[in-house]
Amino acid sequence: MMVKAVIAEVLPNSLAAEIGLEPGDKIIKVNNKPPEDLIHFQYLWADEEIELLVEKQDGEIFFEIEKEYDETLGVVFEQAVFDKIRHCQNKCLFCFIEQMAPAMRPSLYEKDDDYRLSFLQGNFITLTNMKKGDFDRIKEYHLSPLYVSVHTTNPSLRQTILDNPHADKIMEQLKSLVELGIRVHTQVVLCPGINDGEYLERTIDDLSPLWPGIQSLAIVPVGVTNFRKNLERFPSFSKGYAQKLVNMVSEKQSYFRNKIGNSFVYLGDEIYLQAQTYFPPSKHYDDFPQIENGVGVSRIFLDDFFKNKNNLPASIKKQRYIIATSKLGKKVLEPIIFYLKKIEGLEIDIKVIENVFFGSRVTVNGLLTGQDLLEGLKDITPDSQVLISEIMLKKGEGIFLDGLTPEDVGQKLGIKIIVVKNNAQSLINCIISRNF
Repeated sequence: MMVKAVIAEVLPNSLAAEIGLEPGDKIIKVNNKPPEDLIHFQYLWADEEIELLVEKQDGEIFFEIEKEYDETLGVVFEQAVFDKIRHCQNKCLFCFIEQMAPAMRPSLYEKDDDYRLSFLQGNFITLTNMKKGDFDRIKEYHLSPLYVSVHTTNPSLRQTILDNPHADKIMEQLKSLVELGIRVHTQVVLCPGINDGEYLERTIDDLSPLWPGIQSLAIVPVGVTNFRKNLERFPSFSKGYAQKLVNMVSEKQSYFRNKIGNSFVYLGDEIYLQAQTYFPPSKHYDDFPQIENGVGVSRIFLDDFFKNKNNLPASIKKQRYIIATSKLGKKVLEPIIFYLKKIEGLEIDIKVIENVFFGSRVTVNGLLTGQDLLEGLKDITPDSQVLISEIMLKKGEGIFLDGLTPEDVGQKLGIKIIVVKNNAQSLINCIISRNF
């Protein structure tokens, strides 16, 4: 099958606009080579003389282009991979996609394990489907950094967790990447009684000597929904369990900061909240290398608020807001609400939304659905102003996981849903401003 790069958007005043490219056009060849993915396209496009073959609705057009080395075409492609996304061949014990609700958006069931998407989008991969040619290509294009799900460095346990006989060579593979000069961010999805305890300490101790090649290790709690079979196999993180984990990792971090000047290992925010303890100071997160993995988001949010706290007005025009958030989100917001309530004219409260869609064990904002909001907000006064974090919505599309929109929820309940960016300054600006 011919590889085709489908254009989704043509940027204004770009080279693509100048030569008449349009959304839906397909780039077939660049300098007589079909681009396999965005990485390959950018490599081919780096030449100053370009022969471009494009398929339009009414046929193919050939362009000869002379450009500057750093001049872009000015298009956005529908997909970052043009040939075929590599799908995950593992059957992980805790795979979140396997415990999704039925009949949701097809993209939510996509199980990719593609090193190209790891480089381009920060997706975590397991390396179990990697071949020699892949490592050669990573070296040729210097695809760094990559993001790798390790889960454990114990070979037999990793085979069991991933249900894949090829999962045992993780240390060999990571060492190969480091030797190629590739930086790697790693993660462990922690399952109590499975890959914790001595297994977790071994994983930390195995990976840390590869620093700075291995840039970071995030430890995040396993996510479990009501659609998971054998729920009893995945016990919840108790307060005591989380506290022991925080203490162990804190000791490791102190050791690494003394030895390499870097914490190296980081816990997901949920674990500190479950332990009912404070988040570490910002300096312990270094440059926040795994912010997209939920590591340090709350610390940044709180720091942002307290940095701007003294700029809060003493009073505003009378306004009333409800912040709809998850169980764990409430714990982050409580110290902020304490100060906001001191503003004269401002009435503000937190409404905890139970996750009835995925189940009560899902306690984070990012997995709340429109149906959860409909249920959790059904008794509030009509015309209320309800603030929600943008993290509940699909980026760029503004829809919840169940396909509903904030407008759908607002119309059905007769309330105004206001989407706020996931930072404290945006929350402050929204509350003290009369313009939305």
